[in-house]
Amino acid sequence: MSDTNVAVSELQAKHLTRHFKVREPGHLLGAPKIVRAVDDVSLELRSGEVTAVVGESGSGKSVLARLLARIIAPTSGELLVHGTAIAPKVRRSLGYAKDVQLVLQDPFGSMNPVHKISHNLVRPLMIHGASKDETRALAEAALRRVSLEPPERFLDSFPYELSGGQLQRISIARALCVEPKVLLADEPISMLDVSVRLGVLNLLRGLCDNERLAILYITHDIASARYLAEEIIVMYAGQVVEQSRGSALVDTPTHPYTQLLIASVPDPTNPISAAPTHERRDVSSIAAQGCRFSVRCPHVMDICRIQEPPAFVVGDAHTSKCWLYRDRPEAPVELAIPQRRGKGAERQLDH
Repeated sequence: MSDTNVAVSELQAKHLTRHFKVREPGHLLGAPKIVRAVDDVSLELRSGEVTAVVGESGSGKSVLARLLARIIAPTSGELLVHGTAIAPKVRRSLGYAKDVQLVLQDPFGSMNPVHKISHNLVRPLMIHGASKDETRALAEAALRRVSLEPPERFLDSFPYELSGGQLQRISIARALCVEPKVLLADEPISMLDVSVRLGVLNLLRGLCDNERLAILYITHDIASARYLAEEIIVMYAGQVVEQSRGSALVDTPTHPYTQLLIASVPDPTNPISAAPTHERRDVSSIAAQGCRFSVRCPHVMDICRIQEPPAFVVGDAHTSKCWLYRDRPEAPVELAIPQRRGKGAERQLDH
């Protein structure tokens, strides 16, 4: 393998935590509640790899992306760029913003509607030091990288004149304008028509394989994560509950929450009545102590309600934060950043 194909650590998070203080309406004088949006999350984004973070709404995925982009400051934990720690409380530098770009979920809301697409692409280029004479050519090159041709047609259009899929590609092009090392894609296909989602996913896969970008792919859809990512992380209530390299997490899920996520994926080959059923529980609450999933878990035990589980090794580069695995011969370990086993870069989402 040539040196250009070796995965390099671009961005690493260690024990990243973000808590918010909130007050209920009508109780402004009382003590605020603490919302643990992201709690002790560690991950590593490598060049030429896609890392998928999967979970339902409210699991902390988008807060995690904004912590990595340094839009919001962490309560604790640290970020490392190319192995060098950066001060978490220091304002985000222009250099960091250049290296780590965020693509938002809503392509319509992320574009200034009163300006043409050219303005939306040229402005970040000028902020990052490009001369006015070269911005038009750089913007056209960025549109070609996301397969929008001829680029002049799109540069001279307003956002309302384009489709959601086209706008999302332009959002990606805007991020690519400044030549980032890391692309944080926060549910980039959730607001798009089903017919164009596959094209955007293949675009991300191509950028990863051909341009060696490190990509964080945030999604509700564990099926798309299975085919797109080298590493999959499942979050629930701000915590990582299961993590693996390759497809092991989807092929052999171990955490009850992951199993329920996979069971919820529609299967056209099986009737709805054949889907697994579980005891009905309060899905809106989170346990105050112990395992946060205990109030919903179909396998809950007494220990789950009183003590938070550690991350147990359940396979090769595969960990699960569940007391079901406390009697395994492997000792419980802290969530580790596993080593890269194989790239599988030739995969395309054409299934």
